[in-house]
Amino acid sequence: MKKDKVKEIFDTTADSYDKTWEKLSAISNSLHLLMGAILSELPEKAKILCVGAGTGAEIIYLAKRFPTWDFIAVDPSSAMLDVCRTRLSELGMEDRCEFYADYLENLSLPDTYDAATSILVSQFIDEKDSRIDFFRNIQRHLKSKGILINADLSNEIGSYEYEHILDVWSKMMSEGGVPQSIEKIRQSHKERVSLLAQEEVAKIIQSAGFERPVQFYQMAFIHGWFCQKRD
Repeated sequence: MKKDKVKEIFDTTADSYDKTWEKLSAISNSLHLLMGAILSELPEKAKILCVGAGTGAEIIYLAKRFPTWDFIAVDPSSAMLDVCRTRLSELGMEDRCEFYADYLENLSLPDTYDAATSILVSQFIDEKDSRIDFFRNIQRHLKSKGILINADLSNEIGSYEYEHILDVWSKMMSEGGVPQSIEKIRQSHKERVSLLAQEEVAKIIQSAGFERPVQFYQMAFIHGWFCQKRD
């Protein structure tokens, strides 16, 4: 999907985004729990780059769990970042985060970071080379041996596994108050996201200058990987 279209979608849904997905919060809660474990040995004063920070879900979790860390929130949707800023302000955490309403490749950030997160972001990038460049831009902003945590929708469209998970996903979305027919989901996977097999996503990340990614998470179509910057 084109960048402007993705930005438009999130700009128009920012105010209702968290409420829409509230009943499915167990998904993000389990992902955040594992993210915290992966990052738990970072320095006391770690700085975390959050690419596609959205409304700040992972920042809030990590900021609560690691009260001496600071964060950089990057997202092209200023509306989503406004929600993120408000949520952090209400928790007294706004001063621990810098906000950039832009794409990472357009920024000249003044620092390098101990870790970076990219949660359900690269799936919107259609071209393989552009997706590699996305991760390469993250890699450039990491310190030596810096950690990347990435999550994306992933599966091989049309495969045996895909067809069965599609049914489970549709039922889960309905129970979560976000009903979607199987055909609507299938269409979305072809037109709105670049759904690739797990192995392909891992290869793209590794091609961008990271060690071999380790898959640590799966919830239906959502897969998560972590890896270190390759020096």
